[in-house]
Amino acid sequence: MKKITLTMLICLLCLPLWAAHQPEFSTAGFFRLENTGRDVYSMNPAWRFYKGAAQGADAKEFNDKDWMVVSLPHGIEYLPTEASGCINYQGEVWYRKHFTPDAALKGKKLFLHFEAIMGKSKVFVNGKQLTEHFGGYLPVVVDVTDVLDWNGDNVIAVWTDNSDDPSYPPGKAQDVLDYTYFGGIYRDCWLIAHNNIFITDPNYADEVAGGGLFVAYNNVSEASADVLLKIQLRNETKKSFAGIVEYELQQPDGQQVAFLNAKVRVKPGKSVSSFDKLLVKNPLLWSPSSPALYNLLVRIRDEQGNVIDGYRRRIGIRSIEFKGKDGFWLNGKRYEKPLIGANRHQDFAVVGNAVANSIHWRDAKKLKDVGMEVIRNAHCPQDPAFMDACDELGLFVIVNTPGWQFWNDAPEFAQRVYSDIRNLVRRDRNHACVWLWEPILNETWYPADFAKNTNDIVHAEYPYPSCYCGSDSEARGHEVFPVLFAHPQNADKEWAIKELDPSKTYFTREWGDNVDDWNSHNSPSRVARNWGEQAMLIQAQHYASPSYPYTSYDALFQTSRQHVGGCLWHSFDHQRGYHPDPFYGGIMDVFRQPKYSYYMFKAQRPPVKSDLIAETGPMVFIANEMTPFSGKDVVVYSNCDEVRLTFNKDGKTSTYKKDKGRQGMPSPVITFPGMYDFMVDKALSRDRKQEDVYLLAEGLIDGKVVATHKVTPARRPEKLLLWVDNEGTNLEANGSDFVTVVAAIADKQGNIKRLNNYFIKFHIEGEGRILGSADIMANPAPVKWGTAPVLVQSTLKPGKIKVMASVLMEGSQMPISAELELETTPAVYPLVYNQSEAVLIPLTVTGKTDVQMSKSSAEREVERLQKELNALKLKEVERQQTEFGEQR
Repeated sequence: MKKITLTMLICLLCLPLWAAHQPEFSTAGFFRLENTGRDVYSMNPAWRFYKGAAQGADAKEFNDKDWMVVSLPHGIEYLPTEASGCINYQGEVWYRKHFTPDAALKGKKLFLHFEAIMGKSKVFVNGKQLTEHFGGYLPVVVDVTDVLDWNGDNVIAVWTDNSDDPSYPPGKAQDVLDYTYFGGIYRDCWLIAHNNIFITDPNYADEVAGGGLFVAYNNVSEASADVLLKIQLRNETKKSFAGIVEYELQQPDGQQVAFLNAKVRVKPGKSVSSFDKLLVKNPLLWSPSSPALYNLLVRIRDEQGNVIDGYRRRIGIRSIEFKGKDGFWLNGKRYEKPLIGANRHQDFAVVGNAVANSIHWRDAKKLKDVGMEVIRNAHCPQDPAFMDACDELGLFVIVNTPGWQFWNDAPEFAQRVYSDIRNLVRRDRNHACVWLWEPILNETWYPADFAKNTNDIVHAEYPYPSCYCGSDSEARGHEVFPVLFAHPQNADKEWAIKELDPSKTYFTREWGDNVDDWNSHNSPSRVARNWGEQAMLIQAQHYASPSYPYTSYDALFQTSRQHVGGCLWHSFDHQRGYHPDPFYGGIMDVFRQPKYSYYMFKAQRPPVKSDLIAETGPMVFIANEMTPFSGKDVVVYSNCDEVRLTFNKDGKTSTYKKDKGRQGMPSPVITFPGMYDFMVDKALSRDRKQEDVYLLAEGLIDGKVVATHKVTPARRPEKLLLWVDNEGTNLEANGSDFVTVVAAIADKQGNIKRLNNYFIKFHIEGEGRILGSADIMANPAPVKWGTAPVLVQSTLKPGKIKVMASVLMEGSQMPISAELELETTPAVYPLVYNQSEAVLIPLTVTGKTDVQMSKSSAEREVERLQKELNALKLKEVERQQTEFGEQR
């Protein structure tokens, strides 16, 4: 008999002492609580996959042995970094998973919870269709209790189709859409097991403002707050149930601050909802600067005191108010500065939308590092892991319903939009990070009554304080919304709002993009990282404070408090549909490698260290690589009061002092005119004084140096560097998690050679795989602006991973290779999969470049010694050229 493999929860005591903060992620809307009878299993590993139509694939007996084996999240295919212009697959695909359930689960209530399946989909279990779903961004939940075979093989079959379809949102065809649908079962799939008297799932229960657990707040102040609680229990036994609902509220440090239990009775086959309230005195209030999260422990006990169901929810106590011309109020106080943030699409390099939970957390962390306070989920509900991250890190979120520049008059389209709105509120209503609901369709000429309906639905689903909706100020039906999206009056007059309504609060949902026309899309804001210094400097200046009237960081900081901020379009480079080029307007690229604008944003955060998980405190960054083509004017980004820049040892020094009386952005771009000169570098280098050549920026506060950044010209390419971009998070051995490993071309001192055109080939050994191969230029990967990233995914077995990088064409005078070792940690949740299927998951890519084995330590030592010998030979070449060549 086929057995399931269970990889159990890692004990915290087993974590290495050096481990950084490790995020945790909810499953189907909750966090597991021990000894409640409720268990969570990951169904992600080992699915058979087929691209195309497959007649009869819904049947249990269908022969899928020739299909490839993949794990979820899965996006149908790997794609190159330049994957715009509709090069991705659109059409039908099939997934089939074989498993035998553990006998210990028999008698339990069992639900499959797909976090999302792209497009229209059907879910079958053992040949029986359990649901059909339209839309690619919200949960698909099915009850599998009565369809499982406890004596043999079980098959989950999922048909999904991401083809253009105007009958459900977004509805717009991809070839006229400004982002890419991608496809597949691209988020997690969970098996939820609990007893037959249980807390319901709000998306499955399908009740207005009901189902599951609902937490809201009233009378919030620094002195006290009411925590409003509503919970739905269902009894699927044949006897009436009498028991209690128990709530325990714990502070972040684990201290209990409130406790409540209430009696509850549920008849057989029925559901009931219980309403309660906790009073919390001197609450720790959630805010972007102090995102305090309480743990709410919920237990259902029978009359004997036995726990029969329960889980944990993280909650943040806060109040939100939009007061028209008086602006935004948080926790009873007016928010005195603009809220600056960015939009975010959910795709990543190579994998498209099939992004691991840890990547969602790292995205949020990187945005918080630069001081952002609000993220707009463009243009769809995003992964629950991203919402969890925003709760924890202190990022407000504008939650969007799927839709972009498309309306269909057919009644079914509006009804499916309404269904999406209901389900996104039910899914996200307990998140502290929810700032604003955006239920309308982005930039769409829908009917006015539709706008009113969307607003009414949100308030019906969230009938408590701190619930607000926003709409485009020019859209039909905008009058019913308290928050309107518009450009400020000090921006480009073509786009700026002409007249402010004192009853409305304003926010700029997208700012910064600046195209020549909506066909060509040339823009000073759209800059690929590898276009180099001048392009990136122009982008950063455009976002900061351009010389022409435009919505910018500086402009948003000069608005009244009625205009409460804005979200940059867009945080990261992303793929598009109708345009052949990716969107290059991000402050980081598709691998999340920073551009200069990233550091410009970082300079706007307060220069004060705090207890936030994200980076805080003073910073200074020199946006000049000291190449022969670098500008003479040196740009520096810093949040310090004073910046001192020095060019070369015993060279010239210049000092900038911030004008504290200036209105606008906290830290304007700093330019030191005429500071850098390559000819000075050349003269010192010819005199063998290369170590004297550098740019040194020192950030000072109250006369003391608190931050420094030193740039040295990169000399001869000598070696590769390797590092992991993981924000200190573990790589989990669940077959789905992945990290970015970055290779860089560097000189002998480790300075990255930005101007370089090598290709880097990667090889991997141990418990990992490289995502993508030569066919999409993932491996070997081209060096862009000095670096070449690759994605490394875990297997299902914890262990070590060795990554080796070398230049594609090796030679005695080429840079020496590098190796990096990672170690994966056990999966957090038990994994359900068929072992015979799992062994067929490819561990390596195929192709010429993958046959190279990792070099032994002896071979690498020979390579190093050869490099030293080459250096001696080159000294002779240098002497000859100095004696007989042109010296100046």
